[in-house]
Amino acid sequence: MSEVLLITPPFTQINTPYPATAYLKGFLNTKGITSYQVDLGLEVALALFSSRGLEDAFGIAASRPAFHDENIRRILSLGSVYIQRIDAVIEFLQGRNPTLAYAIVQGGYLPEASRFTQAEAILQGFGAQALQDKAKFMASMFLEDIGDLIRTTVDEHFGFSRYAERLARSANSFDALYESLKQEPGFIDRYMLPLLQEKMQNHTPLLVAISVPFPGNLFGALRCGQWIKNHYPKVKVAMGGGFANTELRSLQDSNVFECFDFICLDDGEAPLEQLYKLIHNTIDLSALKRTFTLDKGVLNYINNSTWSDYGQQQCGTPDYSDLLLDRYISILETANPMHSLWSDGRWNKLTMAHGCYWARCTFCDVSLDYIARYEPLTAALLCDRIEQIIAQTGTRGFHFVDEAAPPALMRALAIEIIKRKLTISWWTNIRFEKSFTRDLCFLLKASGCIAVSGGLEVASDRLLALIEKGITVEQVVRVNKHFTEAGIMVHAYLMYGFPTQTEQETIDSLEMVRQMFAAGIMQSAYWHLFTMTAHSPVGLAPEKFGVKRLNPTNGTFANNDLEHEDSTGCDHSKYADGLKKALFNYMHHNCLDHPLYKWFEVKVPKTTVAPDFVSSILTNELPDSAGGHARVLYSGGMPTMEIQSKSKKGSTWQVALLKFNYAQGELIIKLDEAQGHWLMQQLPRLQIGQAKPLSLQELKADYEAAGLEDFELFWDNKPMNTLYKAGLWVL
Repeated sequence: MSEVLLITPPFTQINTPYPATAYLKGFLNTKGITSYQVDLGLEVALALFSSRGLEDAFGIAASRPAFHDENIRRILSLGSVYIQRIDAVIEFLQGRNPTLAYAIVQGGYLPEASRFTQAEAILQGFGAQALQDKAKFMASMFLEDIGDLIRTTVDEHFGFSRYAERLARSANSFDALYESLKQEPGFIDRYMLPLLQEKMQNHTPLLVAISVPFPGNLFGALRCGQWIKNHYPKVKVAMGGGFANTELRSLQDSNVFECFDFICLDDGEAPLEQLYKLIHNTIDLSALKRTFTLDKGVLNYINNSTWSDYGQQQCGTPDYSDLLLDRYISILETANPMHSLWSDGRWNKLTMAHGCYWARCTFCDVSLDYIARYEPLTAALLCDRIEQIIAQTGTRGFHFVDEAAPPALMRALAIEIIKRKLTISWWTNIRFEKSFTRDLCFLLKASGCIAVSGGLEVASDRLLALIEKGITVEQVVRVNKHFTEAGIMVHAYLMYGFPTQTEQETIDSLEMVRQMFAAGIMQSAYWHLFTMTAHSPVGLAPEKFGVKRLNPTNGTFANNDLEHEDSTGCDHSKYADGLKKALFNYMHHNCLDHPLYKWFEVKVPKTTVAPDFVSSILTNELPDSAGGHARVLYSGGMPTMEIQSKSKKGSTWQVALLKFNYAQGELIIKLDEAQGHWLMQQLPRLQIGQAKPLSLQELKADYEAAGLEDFELFWDNKPMNTLYKAGLWVL
């Protein structure tokens, strides 16, 4: 028996578990509360994408009226091949059948629908050595073709990472969802509900907690809750997660409580503990924490403010046990490198800090707890949790899911990882701020950082100031150079349609992005159309930003995305296709010299950005402004030193040649003999892991105490300035 059953309903990702239930299970462990977690999205996908599941899907599709879509007719006609191949393909995408790659890439093994023709250029771009990646990409298209068939003929709501999202997105009224719930269980339900029944029978929980991070999880959650309340009326059902936190804060429709007993907001640890106590009759209803419920038929929101939230250090290590970690399905998308990273491979999720240390961006939900309450962990505790998760899961990939990872904590974490000699790969979300110096980026790379994503939003200094982003375009260019030089992939979130954004600023923003791709300092990006949300500064005071809310009255169910009218009158949607086409090509290193107007079906203004804007910034690199208190660290091995005699015009002197070997090559620098001996003595003292790292000021004092002159000239000269590649950094 498990007292609490934690559920992620279909669908989030099929390559890695969404972390909410693992976080909650880790917390419940600290309280001695037994729990079991299940990713129904994965288990439903495995049941559906099997020979038995496809026999069912193709059988239903064949019974439907004839379709005019030639591609769907082709997929149907090849149904027996899809059914025959599916089990082996899934095993391959799970990493359990790698030799299948040879059959896939040779052609004739997978049935090919329209996606294969559309991706012909991409397929040709895979080199002969990229066998596994090419096969994975082809297998991913094979699954997407099946998804097209299911969505077109069997279940219009199907999606690999979202299910019935159209019903849930901006559902100001619960009516459409309510009517759908009254219908007989659908195609996905016939796989999901038996799995749910099995979990309920095996674990006999007293409380079922369903996490709904996105609109695409909502309908599955509602159907699960409805089924439990019909078949296990004594079991209490709670819903929480990102969707509730942002959309349901002004909930008024009580019909949703035909599926749930409770809806909890914000961090789930304290609310879940209080629900557990309520079920065990150790508290009464008034002691619940941030919870909607029906009390004698009346909808109430109860917030016991006297019961504090738990600090992040008190929440325990996320626990991934119970989940089918070896059966997640990796998908490869080449169009967007960061999206490929997101969907390919299984990543352990951790958080460096609760909330956002900046918390000012005017488009963001900065008024809500998940952004506003900033609480960082320590590097030591993070590494403790990393080690525990590696021991539990056997995997060494980590995605830190921070709103914006703090640079100082990233530095401390990187140092701690290197000190402990941990070998991991990790990535996270950042702000493109000046703290990311060249040396810090090299330190992050040495600790295993492989990628960062950050919000450039609109590449316009005027709009970045209006957004209160706290960065400039020039700053982004310099930071991107530092990450790229260190070998860390950079992904930028881009926005169009921010209030008062003009057509000119949209085109100029695209030109900035083009130049960054052309300079090789950006590898991935994605355009988003601005959405005004209820809990952002723009949504709370639209008149300050020159926009007008069109429907000022809140609905009775979900309230987050707000319809608005921009006073500038600019129709930003007409640029959507052109922006996306341009970006797609830039990410594939195509058409970087293409005139901007050619991407658009409508007339656009000429860019006002100088053609050398980015390149001029890069050729005028500013020195890192490290103060005397900055720490000097060395992560490399000891170099060899050779003393040579030099002669010129009758004078002879000794020079030291120091040879540094590092992973990607070697560096040989020439110093005065005395300087060479001094540096050889200092390097062991600078090694990461020393009890007290030396500051630049302390190093200067030691240099001068050795009788050497002009430390600044020595330290800032070309030979020393190359040693960052070998692991000598000022931080």
